[in-house]
Formats: sequence, C-alpha cells, structure tokens
Amino acid sequence: PLTLLVAFPVAMIAAAFVGMAIEKLAYKPLRGAPRINVLITAIGVSFILQNTAKSLPIIGPNPYQYPTFPVRNIELAPGVTVNLTQVAVFVVAVILMVLLNVIINRTRIGKAMRAVSQDADTARLMGIPVNNVISFTFALGASLAAAAGILFASSFPQINPYMGMMPGLKAFVAAVFGGIGSIPGAMLGGFIIALAETFTKGFISSKLADAVAFGILILILLVRPSGIMGRDLRDKV
Repeated sequence: PLTLLVAFPVAMIAAAFVGMAIEKLAYKPLRGAPRINVLITAIGVSFILQNTAKSLPIIGPNPYQYPTFPVRNIELAPGVTVNLTQVAVFVVAVILMVLLNVIINRTRIGKAMRAVSQDADTARLMGIPVNNVISFTFALGASLAAAAGILFASSFPQINPYMGMMPGLKAFVAAVFGGIGSIPGAMLGGFIIALAETFTKGFISSKLADAVAFGILILILLVRPSGIMGRDLRDKV
C-alpha cells in the first residue's frame, strides 16, 4: 500500500509533463487542421509511446508483476463478497471524478477550459491564455490517465507496454455512451458497459465481452449520438 501511495503522485506528475510535451510537439502545429488529422496523430502518438516503452531497457516487452493490496474479502451480503482492491479502486475513481468535476465547473481554469472548447478565438479575445489552458488540459488528462493505469494494474497485477490499449478504447466508448463533455455521464457509461460485459461473461461467453462493448458504441451512435447525458447542440447560421 505504501508503494502505491508513493506511485500515485510521482506517476501523475511525470505523466502531466509528458502530456504537455506531447501537446507542444504533436498537437500544437495542428491547431487549424481538420479533426481527422488530430485523430490520426493521436493514434500515431499512442503507437510511438507503446513502442518506445517496449524498447527501453528498464521496461521492455516482457510483462512485470505489479504490487497490490493484501488479498482480503469483504462480505456485503450472504453470498456477495468483494475484495479490498476492488473497493479501493472504486473509491479512488469516485474521488478523482469528483475532483475533476470540481476543477472543470468550480474553478477559473475550468471555466477557461470550457470557454476555449466552445470558441478558442473568442476566448483569446477575452484575454484567456489559450495555449496555457490547452497545455493544462493535456497535463490534467495525462495525470488522470496515469492514475487510471495504477488502478488498472492494481486490479490486474501484470503490466506491459500495451496494457492500456483496450481499456483506452473502452474508456472512449464509455465517454461516447455517457455523453462527450459530461463527466458523470462518462462514469455512468463505464459502469453500464462494465455490467454488460460482466453479464455477458457470466451468462453467454467470455469471448463476446469485448464485442458487447463496441456493439453498445454502434447502438448509441445510431439511437442517440449525443449520449445518455450529452446535449444535442445545434449551430445557427
């Protein structure tokens, strides 16, 4: 547990600097480019990070064992038990979600982030340092990704350079399902997808669990593209 407590701030701070560096090198030159260019760049950056980690002597391609909490089961009801790691992961995830929601909706930097996301040019005219706000956004997202990696490794204690690929894709599905821009919606979407995968593994087949997640993505894009808690915004011409 002490190792994990130390790992959280160190990993989050290091990831924040990496996120800002990536924004400056890869995304800042694409500010005025079409969104498809940014998407392709994001995919390329992910492959660069994965293969760089695989090539480093201190990491390499082989999986490593990750330290976890002591195995201790907690009985919630007769026949219903959870272990300490699951409880800790859930509690930390909720705390991080609440803090993120407070930052975005209750602070000046959060208000600046929302203004830049709506109209960067107007925000710049109003005196908002757009470049600094975007860098902070990347730092915040990267630090939360580091925290998510620690939580994931705590539940599945084997780490490798490609461990974040599938969880990252499912996080995107959860964000679209819950509604892009809605933090509670993203968490609700992740919870629903997790339930769908669990029931699929228990009653149908474990091989179809990943297919169910992406099937939900296709369904929600067909039925409600804005997501469960997203807003359908229309631009007037």
